[in-house]
Amino acid sequence: MLTKFETKSNRVKGLAFHPRRPWILASLHSGVVQMWDYRMGTLLDRFDEHDGPVRGVHFHKTQPLFVSGGDDYKIKVWNYKTHRCLFTLHGHLDYIRTVQFHDEHPWIVSASDDQTIRVWNWQSRTCVAVLTGHNHYVMCASFHPKEDLVVSASLDQTVRVWDIGALRKKSSSPADDIMRLTQMNTDLFGGIDAVVKYVLEGHDRGVNWASFHPTLPLIVSGADDRQVKLWRMNGNTIQSRTSLYQTQKTRASVFGMPQRELVSRHSGGSMTASGSLLRSRWLR
Repeated sequence: MLTKFETKSNRVKGLAFHPRRPWILASLHSGVVQMWDYRMGTLLDRFDEHDGPVRGVHFHKTQPLFVSGGDDYKIKVWNYKTHRCLFTLHGHLDYIRTVQFHDEHPWIVSASDDQTIRVWNWQSRTCVAVLTGHNHYVMCASFHPKEDLVVSASLDQTVRVWDIGALRKKSSSPADDIMRLTQMNTDLFGGIDAVVKYVLEGHDRGVNWASFHPTLPLIVSGADDRQVKLWRMNGNTIQSRTSLYQTQKTRASVFGMPQRELVSRHSGGSMTASGSLLRSRWLR
């Protein structure tokens, strides 16, 4: 353990590292978002406008912004230099589990217990797509680092990969976003802009997490069946190649540096790292 931060809250619900600075965001069950310097071990700032637990946080890659989503059904975009909330996005009808900025486009993706994933244009402050298909809570959603894809995990025991290429090709001006939102509402959430490319079935219980590998055509998923699964994308097909069996329910699984490490967090609070798995021949 390098550094330990302690604060008065029942639980820490979400964490996010800054892409360049030695900062980390911690979203708390108390409704507060804290920003820490993990080298100095000092609390830099706190942001308190959510009404209830905050489950998801994420720094923007280049702008002095971060986004948060909470149990109050609200998504808030903050400027940490001016120490204030710039605006709030409304639309979800239940708890918001995760939020993430896109690396290149002015988008935010959010996952919610209302069984939907939403894509927002944070510059025009509008919802530009609603992805429907899951039939239970959506526990997480994230953008692919390079391709026009979104991956989501749900308690309906599936992982879904969505193609959002049509959304990228459209203009991102505020007028076009408003027109698209109007069409989306009249066409059952605008399935034209985002379509399901893969439905990954193989977990026996709810899936808590799924994420893309930063460079390889891989997806990792973790579920309440105590399995961590690796999936490989091959053109129009996808295969489950490897399963790791854990002693506890898996809450999250991510690829670590140098991109051949797999880190999992479990319900009991423990973490495991599996390096040998990603050094197998079929991953090279």
